[in-house]
Amino acid sequence: MTDTESKRSYDDPPPQPARRPQPTGWVGMVVFAGVMLLMLGGFQIVEGLVALFRDDFYVTTDAGLIIPMDFSAWGWTHLIIGAITLGTGFGLLFGQTWARVVGVIIAVFSALANLAFLPAYPIWSTIVIALDVLVIYALTVHGREVRY
Repeated sequence: MTDTESKRSYDDPPPQPARRPQPTGWVGMVVFAGVMLLMLGGFQIVEGLVALFRDDFYVTTDAGLIIPMDFSAWGWTHLIIGAITLGTGFGLLFGQTWARVVGVIIAVFSALANLAFLPAYPIWSTIVIALDVLVIYALTVHGREVRY
């Protein structure tokens, strides 16, 4: 008989394994953020492709932008942000911790890029900025929920 067996009474219940906390209803906010990142990535890619192939589509010329760059440069900027956003959205839906951090960072960059692009495409940029703010909120306030 070992020491642990001799100290334990037969009336004591057997030790239980550690229980993981159960997810709450806020997991839906993290899933929402992941889906929004996928959608925002698609929006950014479309916006980038339009900037690359149809310069005349936008309301103002490149001289009327906050940061006066050629629309091709803006197109590549939006394409890169869109690709990173799509990858982050998939990572978030798969519960990756790195995706929460990258999701907040990419949503901030996306909002800033669309703020600078606001004169060229005001309604679209405003919608993307609003969705970026929702993603930042969901990831910063409820981001831990997805770990469970």
